[in-house]
Amino acid sequence: MQLPSFLEVYKGLISTPSISSTDPSWDHGNEKVIEKLATWMKDLGFEVEVIEVEPNKFNMIAKKGQGEGGLLLAGHSDTVPFDEGRWSFNPHDLTEANNRFYGLGTADMKGFFAFIYEAVKKIDWSKQTKPLYVLATCDEETTMLGARHFTDNAPFKPDYCIIGEPTSLVPIRGHKGHVANAIRVTGKSGHSSDPALGVNAIEIMHEVMYAMMKLRDKLVKEYHHPGFAIPSPTLNLGHIHGGDSANRICGCCELHYDVRPLPGISLDGLDNLLRDALKEVEAKWPGRLTITALHEPIPGYECDHKHPFVGGMETLCETPSETVNYCTEAPFLQQLCPTLVLGPGSIDQAHQPDEFLSFDFIDPTIDILAKAMKQYCFE
Repeated sequence: MQLPSFLEVYKGLISTPSISSTDPSWDHGNEKVIEKLATWMKDLGFEVEVIEVEPNKFNMIAKKGQGEGGLLLAGHSDTVPFDEGRWSFNPHDLTEANNRFYGLGTADMKGFFAFIYEAVKKIDWSKQTKPLYVLATCDEETTMLGARHFTDNAPFKPDYCIIGEPTSLVPIRGHKGHVANAIRVTGKSGHSSDPALGVNAIEIMHEVMYAMMKLRDKLVKEYHHPGFAIPSPTLNLGHIHGGDSANRICGCCELHYDVRPLPGISLDGLDNLLRDALKEVEAKWPGRLTITALHEPIPGYECDHKHPFVGGMETLCETPSETVNYCTEAPFLQQLCPTLVLGPGSIDQAHQPDEFLSFDFIDPTIDILAKAMKQYCFE
């Protein structure tokens, strides 16, 4: 059987839209791209299972070889939406120009599966002693639905996991989490000529923001991790909207904020800190504050820098491991086994018009993946 080339697989991935979005007008689901991946993996001799996690949302688990442990190569099959009119190329086509691959998902990160495919083709699997797994998840760009579902229902326990997000082939051993909430203050509108007629939500929000800035300072003072370039948790007040007219008492005001917690800070503990920060405002204005999550919270993640897996991948990549501030599926997969984030392309290209991956990453990525497969699937 004639197997498709690296370029044919890469093109097939990018040309199959799989945008995930909380806006239904953008959301494509990922069924079609999972179908293609499943076919390609079967052609390489993998046992393949496709799981419908929710309607039109699928995970794929592929297994090559038998036994316990082994290596899991993981990634998400969805992409973010794109900015109409800001792309110089068709985002749903693979364009080769300027020694780069252009297209939505070239770096972040559907293209990673083409590298896995090519690395598998280059190995003699006759003496394999441990299984190789490939996991493709859904909805990483929105809710982490696929990774959460896989972790809760994992049918196997690998020895190690590599998530192929764009890290410029630098092993990433830790990152911060992400919590994003909306705080809504409900006041009472009225004519501005008589303040007694209403309750001004903007004024209450002023008290909320003061409490949030005190919490921000507390986080910086009490939590520290020297392994991060920004060694403390960050809290950002990102969006605020309230009122509709200068001559009306504001009846509603809403603030959106995010926190980037360090590894080791529990999500429940962080929520308790928030509630404690706002308790005086809530006592003063009972029933007027509500807090709603903008998405499911993501904890911080860290793989012990002294773990042999970290050292082994540092040796294969010929570069020391690092930490980053963006989020991946690692906090969930790390619950199963030691996990690193490592893949081709730069995170600077993610979520940008004219997303690309440089040709310079092709051979080194295939080489590193092949060496990792030999190191962790062969004795």
